Amino acid sequence: MQPPIYIRSIWDKFSTFPMETLTKMWVYHAQVNKPKQRPVSQMKEDRERFGVTGNCYDLAIWLLDAFEKEGITAYPIGHDLGTDDAHVGVMAVDEDGNRYLCDLGDQWLSPILINEGKNYTSDKLSGFFPAADIQVFPNKDQVEILYHRPNGKVSRQHYETKPVEMDFFLKAAEICQNSIHPKPLLECRLPYKKEIAHWEFYNWNSFLSTTEGIIEDPALLALEDWVERIYGKTGFDREFLFDVLGRYERLEKEGY
Repeated sequence: MQPPIYIRSIWDKFSTFPMETLTKMWVYHAQVNKPKQRPVSQMKEDRERFGVTGNCYDLAIWLLDAFEKEGITAYPIGHDLGTDDAHVGVMAVDEDGNRYLCDLGDQWLSPILINEGKNYTSDKLSGFFPAADIQVFPNKDQVEILYHRPNGKVSRQHYETKPVEMDFFLKAAEICQNSIHPKPLLECRLPYKKEIAHWEFYNWNSFLSTTEGIIEDPALLALEDWVERIYGKTGFDREFLFDVLGRYERLEKEGY
């Protein structure tokens, strides 16, 4: 179920990239009367300048560009594009035509095979998703993923596996980048003991998901404390964090 090394090596370049909406807020206010979906060149500049990454559209576009540069066939996938419920990812195709789901937006640990063949199994697998075992069940134009959590809870997710036309994908990305949700979100993969866990900051709460269960962070009230906590997890520029989190805080106070 693991991808070949030439796909995995590209993926691993993004292993320290969080998925976050903080950059979206910053771009929305910094680029007045300009497109909000950044090209890869700008994403790289912002990464170098502030340490930031982007949301699921940013990460998918960036990963697609990296695959293209190495001559690897890949295409965007997603559901509910152009709406607030959208989620997008990438499908990479190996030299034998096998397809691998690549979802940086949900912070997977590795691409995973999603079509039946000699390397396919429906058994529960570890090492693909933080703090959960997963199972893969392919269908015609979808794949169903089951997530088995440490507490025994099982959740399901469906991915559309048909290619999304790139022009339509970029239009949907622009719609998303112009829609500001008032609750900040950041997810990242962090080492914890002998595993890679999943840390999430959402709506002024944060916690770490591990194979031992969920570890809640102590509550914080001061903006400066949130800046330091997120800086400690991501290395994002402190001034950037203070500016963006301040904007989210003002949205909350204004009742959005």
